[in-house]
Amino acid sequence: MTLTTEQAAWFAETFERLVANVGQAVLGKSHVVRLAFTAMLAEGHVLLEDAPGTGKTSLARALAATVQGTNSRIQFTPDLLPSDVTGVTIYDQKSQRFEFHKGPIFANIVLADEINRASPKTQSALLEVMEESRVTVDGVTYEAGRPFMVMATQNPIEQAGTYRLPEAQLDRFLIKTSIGYPDHASTVQLLGGAAVKDRSRDLAPIITTHAVAEMADLAAQNHVDPAILEYISRLCEETRNAPETRLGVSVRGAIAMVRAAKVWAAADGRNFVLPDDVKELAGVVWTHRFVMDPEAEFAGVTAERVLDRVLGEVAAPQSRAGV
Repeated sequence: MTLTTEQAAWFAETFERLVANVGQAVLGKSHVVRLAFTAMLAEGHVLLEDAPGTGKTSLARALAATVQGTNSRIQFTPDLLPSDVTGVTIYDQKSQRFEFHKGPIFANIVLADEINRASPKTQSALLEVMEESRVTVDGVTYEAGRPFMVMATQNPIEQAGTYRLPEAQLDRFLIKTSIGYPDHASTVQLLGGAAVKDRSRDLAPIITTHAVAEMADLAAQNHVDPAILEYISRLCEETRNAPETRLGVSVRGAIAMVRAAKVWAAADGRNFVLPDDVKELAGVVWTHRFVMDPEAEFAGVTAERVLDRVLGEVAAPQSRAGV
């Protein structure tokens, strides 16, 4: 069953309402908000590489408020333990039973603040839940629910005392982007409302978490022509074969692109994916998955530069409307 034209129109209208609602709390960042909702509806996760004070926490809270969901914030530090993230099983003497106390990972939107400050052991606590939306503690599996999205942040400036994110974990982030500082007009508007500490508290929910899950299921039905699937596969192969990279886009990365492109197309009111959808999303979906060759990196070659060359060399299929 594929997405109908009427369903695509409803999806696009609802998507715009969600973005506009969050835009009341996160001013002047509609593109970033669109990317965040794309990740949510593609059932993926977002990595924000940004300086402090750019509104990362506000974005997470606004997303949760808009979909009537829960949110939690985990401050990653070197002494944080995996059980501090997932939860712990405690023996209750009164009931004489072991009870599982859920950790902050059990929320619809989880803000993992400065994720690169925790040890690799603690970071690994996120691997299962980010991939399978479930947590296994003491042999018992607990579902994280829907929607579920991890929004992780890392500071690109202060690198002292941080741990580099493993490639396996980076590969689990659907999108990597940054919010950045607001423009002049948005900054003036923010300063004018400085008395309001948290704009997300005043946001009214647009839809329920159940409706978000339905939207995700609808987007998954969006049509992708076999020619576009072949195009995505060829792009991934070229990133792996590029002399400047040691590791290109994985199969997980290719699947992530298909999922994101389906949502991106539906958000534009289309029930089919175009090559332009792939090109628009390539930078945020793929570049963080590259492992550059040290010599090429020393020479100043970036993942963005390699991707731009690959996009220019691999011919895109001729788009046919309605397929």
